[in-house]
Amino acid sequence: MAKSAKARKEKKKDFAKPKLKVGKGRAKPTNATDTSFKARSISVLQQSLTAAAPSTSTQFTHHLNLLNHNSDTQRLQSLAYLTTSLHNTPTPPLPVSVILPKIVPLIRDTSNKVRSQLLLLLHELPPEDVKSNTEQLLLWTRLGLTHLSSSIRLSSLEVLEWLLNTAGNEVVACPGGWSKTLRCLAGLLGWDNTETVSSTGMRVSNSGRPGAGNWTSTPSTAGKSSGDVKLLTKTLSVLSLFLEVGLLPTLTEKSLLKTQEQSACRNFPLWHLEQHLLTQVSNPFGHLNLFGAPRDEEGMGYEDRGDRVRYFGERWRGTFLGGVDRVKREGGGVGRVAMGVEKVIIMGG
Repeated sequence: MAKSAKARKEKKKDFAKPKLKVGKGRAKPTNATDTSFKARSISVLQQSLTAAAPSTSTQFTHHLNLLNHNSDTQRLQSLAYLTTSLHNTPTPPLPVSVILPKIVPLIRDTSNKVRSQLLLLLHELPPEDVKSNTEQLLLWTRLGLTHLSSSIRLSSLEVLEWLLNTAGNEVVACPGGWSKTLRCLAGLLGWDNTETVSSTGMRVSNSGRPGAGNWTSTPSTAGKSSGDVKLLTKTLSVLSLFLEVGLLPTLTEKSLLKTQEQSACRNFPLWHLEQHLLTQVSNPFGHLNLFGAPRDEEGMGYEDRGDRVRYFGERWRGTFLGGVDRVKREGGGVGRVAMGVEKVIIMGG
């Protein structure tokens, strides 16, 4: 049945372009919404319209709770706010013991930007508070060093480097800080010795000599990408700093020894006067673990430098010297850093 003339005309009208007359505006569409009205009040549901702004501690806590958000962007923004807040205030809005449990899991975050921002946040923490929470920071740092992702291992090395520069003595003296970190770095370099326990209770390596372990793989720069070479160089650099803090006497110890010698001459016939003074550190007998669960050898704290030197000489000296000797043959930047590690080992005895 043929369409009527009216239907054809209406259909043709839909595609016709209207001709505008001079002085007249464009016609409004049929579905236009009139917005010329004025409302006396607006009701907003589930939103606070209080005149007083939230306090700094409230905002700080809010962003601290957002660090476990699923979005990388949200975690990054919250870290940036926390970093700015810590930088602009002389004291943290919350105790560092409350802040650390929220931020340390981000050491293993999958986003490179989040881990970089976390490192900036760590630099804003007060050094004295970092020293009192070293064991918790070091635990998560070792977890990051054993991650499968090379970028996360590299970021964890940067955190360990910051921790050594901020609280180096506390790092090597806390329970497990010396022995477990040495084993972690040795495993990262492929120098972890394979030891067995003999009938006498002594750990003996495959070569039959105590402490003369073997490296499981030889680090080589041949055929490796620039990222792997950077990771190897950074690992050796941090290892050199770690051994320097743990094995070599610091300037404070040297000046203290000189002061003790002068006071011994001045206070004669009194000897070891400093041993009877009040201690300068909190929990001076914590390394004895009087009320805790029994620790194994790796869980012990080596507060005395002589104990650290003795443990390193018995367990790792031969292994590290053998591994460093192989890396030195690579030459280049890696070889130079390896020579620095060897120098620290020899100077540390």
